[in-house]
Amino acid sequence: MKQKIIASPRQTHELRIIGGQWKRTRLAVLDRPGLRPTPDRVRETVFNWLGQDLTGWRCVDAFAGSGALGFEAASRGAREVTLVEQDSALVAQLKRLQTQLQAGAIHIVRGDAIAALRQLAQGSQHVIFLDPPFDSVLFGSALQAAGRAVAADGFVYLEAPHPWTEEQLESAGLRLHRHLRAGAVHAHLLKPVV
Repeated sequence: MKQKIIASPRQTHELRIIGGQWKRTRLAVLDRPGLRPTPDRVRETVFNWLGQDLTGWRCVDAFAGSGALGFEAASRGAREVTLVEQDSALVAQLKRLQTQLQAGAIHIVRGDAIAALRQLAQGSQHVIFLDPPFDSVLFGSALQAAGRAVAADGFVYLEAPHPWTEEQLESAGLRLHRHLRAGAVHAHLLKPVV
């Protein structure tokens, strides 16, 4: 059954959940400066890499924005998904979507993504999604914090405007597992160096 999610008048477009219990559900996306939701094709590939069933996983969508990655993880059975976002309008929209979907596994935190990652227990997360603003200098700090918080058998997903090399990732204790380029987006699936 197709489900339509309604947003405020600032809505400009939608994205859809690719799989899981909310498959084909459309989520409204607000028009906010710098907001760049992960494209459907990229999300589909990332969740093919991760596996279709995330039952029991703990996940963090550190620069949540539209919430596409976090809601996708919750749709696929993740037990706990924390969405961290600084923009108050986006936080309000995420809360509306959470309510409309009755998404009990979703926890929304308004705040700084890197500070939130640094507060996580070491090795506590199965997957951490990192999609900082492309024009920011947050990538290195986010990777360092994620490398500490991800479980030894977990994953860090990094979306960036350029590819990251093994040398760049090594300082965060991470290594490249998979990579995809889709237009201006470089999608990296990373694993901890063990």
